[in-house]
Amino acid sequence: MIWDLVCTQCMKDSVFTKIVWDYYKEYRRPMPWRDDISPYSIFISEVMLQQTQVSRVLVKYPLFMAKFPNFNSLARSETTDLLSAWQGMGYNRRALYLRSAAGIVMREYKGGLPKDIKLLDELPGIGYATACSIAAFAYNAPVIFIETNIRRVYINSYFLKNGEVDDKDILPLVERTLNKENPREWYWALMDYGAYLGGLGDNPNKKSKHYTKQKKFEGSVREVRGGILKFLLKKPHSMKELEKIYTDKRLFTALEQLKKEGFIIEIGKKYSIK
Repeated sequence: MIWDLVCTQCMKDSVFTKIVWDYYKEYRRPMPWRDDISPYSIFISEVMLQQTQVSRVLVKYPLFMAKFPNFNSLARSETTDLLSAWQGMGYNRRALYLRSAAGIVMREYKGGLPKDIKLLDELPGIGYATACSIAAFAYNAPVIFIETNIRRVYINSYFLKNGEVDDKDILPLVERTLNKENPREWYWALMDYGAYLGGLGDNPNKKSKHYTKQKKFEGSVREVRGGILKFLLKKPHSMKELEKIYTDKRLFTALEQLKKEGFIIEIGKKYSIK
């Protein structure tokens, strides 16, 4: 009985991996960070891809890399230059995290990005999943992790009849089907297949216990924050000038947040990039 169950699992896993590999071989997505797998390239791309569509990253990534081609140039960047290069990406604090992390890499690791997941996880703005993806793609490490597209693939293949699927139930499948000889390509294949599934209609990730619908950008404080930074990158503005653009309480909330997070300063009656 147990042997039959094991055989059934093996057969299902074999079919699963073949489907993923076959799709990847036929429809592999070309991306510059897949051609340049240097630790710096992977580091930048993986942080950019946090909560941002691939299509937008494909536009901004080469421009950002041209401006800041290595950890040293990023660590030494001016805030105005950094935020200008980041414009259009959203979640601007990621740019400041990138610079802080680059500074740590230069000071503590002599310019070499650590391979250890724990050390990567400790860098500003990284987090465990991103630390694993960096290790997998930069160093071909056989780590186990889940992100949006990976989750979608496993739910679609193993849990379509379930509801409230927990990541702890998916992780053993990720480990069981991992190609330990080539984890880098395998994770790329999973992500490409997951992106394909996401475009078919009903999102399998809605069955995930961890699923949350992203809040609307239009009308949010985030929208105002981005607008303020865009204006201040051109020149300092007074409160009266900003009030002509944003006429509700979101302006005050956004300004307080940006000051607290170190994006802007208030000198006299003018706000400017710090």
